Amino acid sequence: MSRCAEAAAVAATVPGAGVGNAGLRRLMVPRQASFFPPPVPNPFVQQTRMGTARRIQIFFLGIILLPIRALLVALILLLAWPFAAISTACCPEKLTHPVTGWRRKITQPVLKFLGRALFFSMGFIVTVKGKVANAVEAPIFVVAPHSTFFDGIACVIAGLPSMVSRNENAQAPLVGRLLRALQPVLVSRVDPDSRKNTINEIIRRATSGGEWPQMLVFPEGTCTNRSCLITFKPGAFIPGVPVQPILLRYPNKLDTVTWTWQGYTFIQLCMLTFCQPFTRVEVEFMPVQVPNEEERNDPVLFADRVRNLMAQALGIPVTDHTYEDCRLMISAGQLTLPMEAGLVEFTKISRKLKLDWDGIRKHLDEYATIASSSKGGRIGIEEFAEYLKLPVSDVLRQLFALFDRNHDGSIDFREYVIGLAVLCNPANTEEIIQVAFKLFDVDEDGHITEEEFSTILQASLGVPDLDVSGLFKEIAQGDSVSYEEFKSFALKHPEYAKIFTTYLDLQTSHVFSLPKEAQATPSFTSNKVSPENREESASDKKDD
Repeated sequence: MSRCAEAAAVAATVPGAGVGNAGLRRLMVPRQASFFPPPVPNPFVQQTRMGTARRIQIFFLGIILLPIRALLVALILLLAWPFAAISTACCPEKLTHPVTGWRRKITQPVLKFLGRALFFSMGFIVTVKGKVANAVEAPIFVVAPHSTFFDGIACVIAGLPSMVSRNENAQAPLVGRLLRALQPVLVSRVDPDSRKNTINEIIRRATSGGEWPQMLVFPEGTCTNRSCLITFKPGAFIPGVPVQPILLRYPNKLDTVTWTWQGYTFIQLCMLTFCQPFTRVEVEFMPVQVPNEEERNDPVLFADRVRNLMAQALGIPVTDHTYEDCRLMISAGQLTLPMEAGLVEFTKISRKLKLDWDGIRKHLDEYATIASSSKGGRIGIEEFAEYLKLPVSDVLRQLFALFDRNHDGSIDFREYVIGLAVLCNPANTEEIIQVAFKLFDVDEDGHITEEEFSTILQASLGVPDLDVSGLFKEIAQGDSVSYEEFKSFALKHPEYAKIFTTYLDLQTSHVFSLPKEAQATPSFTSNKVSPENREESASDKKDD
């Protein structure tokens, strides 16, 4: 009998082996603040609730205001088009030089006036705080929170600076010509070098010493419900020049402007807003922020500092959600999960756990197979046990508790991803899989029979009448399991690897707690069942 099997046999004879006292077991992974749940559950949804009285008011006001405002908006856009055409006449689509001279002097004041008139005709009452910095003081404006297409009002108040926009927007009739009058930096989705070219163009303009117009950027990159500031993309901070933060607030009793991934559509928001007597908006220009030497070399550091200042002024928290979370949210909805299930603070999780988009998306599919049938799309201990085809036992409860990082008795997708990466994948090494296979292969014939498989699991889980036939058939191609089959299954289901390593740790503690005459040989430690250096055990001390 091999030393692995011998250790297992000795441990199995110890009362309580594999079961142990769950309350006395040490916590194998600390609950570190870096993986605490975000302060805002879902910043990408908006639910505006209206009572009957409010609906009646909107209906009757809409009969009068909606057609008048729609007509005024169309008229102002038509009036602005010829001036935009004059400003961009004979100019290439992607500008190599700024528009200067008489065309800019004539068209810019008119377009600024018509821009203010446009928002006034839609019922916006604008309050401006602070002073607008000039191009030398701050080549770049950064605006947050970004929550609606009406946020374009910041561009009008700031004096029509240039913006970053998709190339397709510049091709749109009427609106495209108006956009080109702002001398935008155009981004192409079909050009693989577009991102690099865009960054280079932003740097070129921002460091031109005032030759180009100032640039306005929404660093969040997508719309939220203004409950927090999500991760700022570093594009506006890469040039290492001073930036002026601009805060947007919509202090209205009824929110008719927020345009998120789940909520009212573009048309619905336009109609609701046009039917209001007025819509208040506050535009605050904060003091210019100048990067220090360290922030010039690290634009992410600069972006984080500016975001924290803006969040503090707004009185809202920051989170590490990004556009990728929106993509995961949509994917979760397609898998019949609650859409917020996909929100994991992708950038932080992927950076700390070295995961990519495809890896997290694959985990979402796996999570959906467990959680889609459960209420609320969360995994309880019963669903977890059913997925693993194991009974609820002390060992399984311990494993579940390690996933359940906020101790609420259930696992959400964020906890599942962290658990797989921090708890299971480090344990799923070739060495651990080999040791686990030898542990099951009691007769050392290179194959695991169902009886051998059942004996070890019964001992480790403390369930003497455990039926493992369903799980065994899922692993085995025939009457027994080869090492390659065992390895393939373990790699696809890393949760079991954690059960194996937990079991091995428990056997080690039981064996070494026996009287000397009952202990296995000291060389048991060198057989990798219990790593020689416990302080470096990946499954125990993985720093998350």
